[in-house]
Amino acid sequence: MIKYLRLLLLPFSALYGIVVLIRNGLYDTGIFKSVRFEIPVICVGNLVVGGSGKTPVTEYLVSLLSNKRIAILSRGYGRNTNGFIIADQTATAETIGDEPMQFYTKFPEVTVAVCEDRARGIALLKADHDLIILDDAFQHRAVKPGFSILLFEYQKLLGWQFLLPAGNLREPFRGYKRANALLVTKAPLETTPGQRLQCGRKFDNEAKENLFFSGLVYGQLINLRSSAAKPLQDISAGTAIFLLTGIANPGPLVAYLGQYSQKIHHYNYSDHYNFKPQDIKRLISMFNQDTSADKLIITTEKDAQRLRSTVLKELLLNLPVFYLPVKIALDHEDKATFDQKILNYVSGTSRDR
Repeated sequence: MIKYLRLLLLPFSALYGIVVLIRNGLYDTGIFKSVRFEIPVICVGNLVVGGSGKTPVTEYLVSLLSNKRIAILSRGYGRNTNGFIIADQTATAETIGDEPMQFYTKFPEVTVAVCEDRARGIALLKADHDLIILDDAFQHRAVKPGFSILLFEYQKLLGWQFLLPAGNLREPFRGYKRANALLVTKAPLETTPGQRLQCGRKFDNEAKENLFFSGLVYGQLINLRSSAAKPLQDISAGTAIFLLTGIANPGPLVAYLGQYSQKIHHYNYSDHYNFKPQDIKRLISMFNQDTSADKLIITTEKDAQRLRSTVLKELLLNLPVFYLPVKIALDHEDKATFDQKILNYVSGTSRDR
């Protein structure tokens, strides 16, 4: 059914593609203006709607560049506010968005800001920072970043991809030519030459020189209320896991948890979904009815930001609720080269200033 629906939508995808090509052409020729800043600006983005691992990549950059005064600038998708906001102790997922809230919670030394107009946001941040990381801004052509990292989810890269609305592509695939580095995410942690060759065929020879691979590495479970860590090895095959997700692609997480337990009850919602009290009450009801000797509720680190609202936090009081952090790990063949490209860009741009 979905296959035939996509076929019906292909004419609209063609129309959408024409509009995007015209828009990009106007920026490429200078008719529409892009602002470039003297401060180092690194853009982390993708070509598709939905998650390709932008949040773990942004966190990787923060760790790599930890000796710099960093600002992360996001649009703040899903927030109920507008304009330029710098996160402070009053910030919540509702006021700045779940991903910026995760950055703010995790990196207190980093400035986290949200603004729909990225050029205005950069202008307001640049004086007090050494570099700015733009989260999900590859299609925001009004800003010309100094360095763009474009992400491709491994499994999706291997398959056919279509433009919106028939598919998930925000712009034609050739848009990758604007990027300085192409990073395949959610790949096997040790890619084989054959796997690298298969992915490389998607790009021209020049781009292949800047193609890197990374995989996901999950951490220990973290208690939502106390922040105490719990090793995943404590989970037995008979443990009932009530998994709550509101992310674009929970597949890798489900597969990973499946290595520890055969009893996973997945409550899956759309990306950035604003959990409602009735959603959580339903989850709690099913949790309480389960007769397993061992049971727990697991969510993602991003979803945990939305569960910290006063109402939801009270509903989950005294329940074993944990979130599972995730990081990226660069393929051993790629890490040194990828890191050095980033460091060279930042140091070179800083010297120019």
